[in-house]
Amino acid sequence: MNNNRFLHPHRRSIVLTTMTTLTALLMSAGLAGCGSDTSQVSKETTVSPFDQDLHDRLPADIRAAGVVRVGTDASYAPASFFAPDGRTIVGFEPDLAAAMAKVLGVRFKVVNVDFTEALPLVAEHEIDAVMSAMNDTTERQEQADFVDYFAAGTAILVQQGNPRGISDLGGLCGKMVAVEVGTVQVDMLARAQPGCAGQRIDVSTFPTNSDALLQLRTGRVDAVLNDYPPAVYTTTDARTRRHFQLASTTQYEPGLYGIAVAKDQQQLRDVLSDTVTDLIRSGTYADVLHRWSVSDGAVAEVTINAGGTPG
Repeated sequence: MNNNRFLHPHRRSIVLTTMTTLTALLMSAGLAGCGSDTSQVSKETTVSPFDQDLHDRLPADIRAAGVVRVGTDASYAPASFFAPDGRTIVGFEPDLAAAMAKVLGVRFKVVNVDFTEALPLVAEHEIDAVMSAMNDTTERQEQADFVDYFAAGTAILVQQGNPRGISDLGGLCGKMVAVEVGTVQVDMLARAQPGCAGQRIDVSTFPTNSDALLQLRTGRVDAVLNDYPPAVYTTTDARTRRHFQLASTTQYEPGLYGIAVAKDQQQLRDVLSDTVTDLIRSGTYADVLHRWSVSDGAVAEVTINAGGTPG
């Protein structure tokens, strides 16, 4: 199969990736990879049954193709990231996508994309949706609609031992901080600058979260801002915990993750919303989040464009 057949010729190549779940060990920070393609739900998961009505409500082109193309930045464990084989994308987002595929009776192809390209790609219909720990914000709602399925705030990651004694956002003044480009954390740091009284935060942005973590691990920056679940994962996973710790357990500016869908694809948006609602009611949603130790981010109900202003 030509993996680039959905792409605009001036976009970089996007690699189709496998949606298998729960590979034996998960990648360490900084691992890159290619991709493959399938749709499996873990045997431990309560599986919602196929829903003919939801299937029939899918846009005709998706029903005909039998595929929903989902973009993700696979550098954000435990949401979406590469497994040790460097090809398979794993995480709670691919698991949720696989469960949605079972309900809808179509395949979900997870596509690795640059985070900053994700919304333009969905707007141009080169992918059908974005599921990439992307906060639903007022600014982003100008580009896409969001089906909100998870909640998280921002945490501060520092080197193990916290050599610079950083404990809160104010402690970043005069320090060097790395973040992934295009994230809400970039805007959060910009809003924090006026409170630094002349000791500005030296902010560096990088293409992926893995790149930002590498800067911290090698001592080139003093801190990294991450969403709370990826920050906790980084500090508890056996392969990375010796390098990193949380500056505190505070979550700054909690917000909603949303599945982004093109503004002119309300039919698909509403089907995805009802499908996630089905997963919540059946218990599949809770099972997936529990398995990835992110149950604290569960939402009680699915909302559309319910995100706030930051970002």
